[in-house]
Amino acid sequence: MSDARFEDGGEVPLRLVANDAEGLAVIAALVQDAVFPITEMSLVRQKRRFALMLNRFRWEYREAAEKAGQPFERVQSLLVFEDVLAVQTQGIDRADKDTILSLLDISFSPGVDGTGLVTLILAGDGAIGLQIEALDATLRDVTRPYLAPSGKVPEHGA
Repeated sequence: MSDARFEDGGEVPLRLVANDAEGLAVIAALVQDAVFPITEMSLVRQKRRFALMLNRFRWEYREAAEKAGQPFERVQSLLVFEDVLAVQTQGIDRADKDTILSLLDISFSPGVDGTGLVTLILAGDGAIGLQIEALDATLRDVTRPYLAPSGKVPEHGA
């Protein structure tokens, strides 16, 4: 599947799929410290799909950027979980549409027969819990990279 925003021969956008805990750990590392407005979080019940439009650091290029003395970049990415049975939030005021959330980590607790719980751990003791039938997550860049406003990475990033 091609994306017109990337068809000029430039860089190919990142696209990862996770169907197990190891794959989800890779996605979690790439979305560490991503931010998103609460309005960019949605559950489509009919399709059992939960999606977040994230503004993430390009962790996969951190070392190359530092070596080249280039400022650090961000990119908008879509994080989608399929086969979502239920969503619960903790420590999030969903009525405040101006809220910006910061994603710190993603964990997975397997259940019986491939089911489980995916937890999106947020700054400020917030969390989003996804009860899933099967682990099926996709992370896909949807914009070209752009300079991080500060040009720096968070100190605790990997």
